[in-house]
Amino acid sequence: MASARVTGTTAAPPGAGRPAARARDWAEIQERMLVPLYEAVHDRLEVGPATSLLGLGCRSGLALLLAAGRGAQVAGLEADDELRALARKRRLRVDPDARTAPDGRTAADGRTEAEVARSAYSLVTVFEQPPPGAEPRRTVAGAARLVLPGGHVVLAAWGPRERCESAAVLDVARRMARRSGAPDPFELSPPGALEDLLAGTGLRPAGGGRVGCPFAYADLESALRGLLSTGLYDAASEFSGPALVAKELEEALQPYLRPDGTVRMTNVFRYLIAERPR
Repeated sequence: MASARVTGTTAAPPGAGRPAARARDWAEIQERMLVPLYEAVHDRLEVGPATSLLGLGCRSGLALLLAAGRGAQVAGLEADDELRALARKRRLRVDPDARTAPDGRTAADGRTEAEVARSAYSLVTVFEQPPPGAEPRRTVAGAARLVLPGGHVVLAAWGPRERCESAAVLDVARRMARRSGAPDPFELSPPGALEDLLAGTGLRPAGGGRVGCPFAYADLESALRGLLSTGLYDAASEFSGPALVAKELEEALQPYLRPDGTVRMTNVFRYLIAERPR
């Protein structure tokens, strides 16, 4: 790809470290990058008025909003207070995420997972990777408990690293975190990794697919703000400082900066559909 000149940004975008600003950056910039994934799943499972859908880790709720636009009854669980508030501004029912508690069963306000969920659903989606410290198998087991017999759980992950141009940009997070550790966004990308999470849950594989999700930004600052809103760079910022992380991230974005100032990276995501037998 053609490169444009370096803009010389040496500090994180304004407000990048504040929870409210970062949540807005996610909702206004980054979340839309995953719309092709959301729509592919909704099309594949014919989401509509007969669907009751629960989004685990739904963030600011765009996937739920799209499903509601198809007539589905939707609800969500989200741990982040600011993201949850933005989802509620979209008039979505989103409660605290029970997966963040030490035992994985109690929400931040003291209710049990069953009390938060209130009922079972025909479709439970896990579009986001589990939060740091959470065990993916426990997340999937929790999703299995919340889906109706004959219903489906959808898991999603990045596709093969070699097919994701954002891989080099995401590597900044792990390199700058050093010994403090940063989550590997491609942990669940290898063949069979998502399927292995179904062991012992009572769910069985029922299809899946790959979806192109290009990351496209109006300019370099938007790219920085959007990527920093994902949370993948938190450990790096704590270890190396947000200004240095932003500088390294800007340099990593240069190959994807176009002459008109926009930034674009092609990526592939994969999803797995699991069914709970009747």
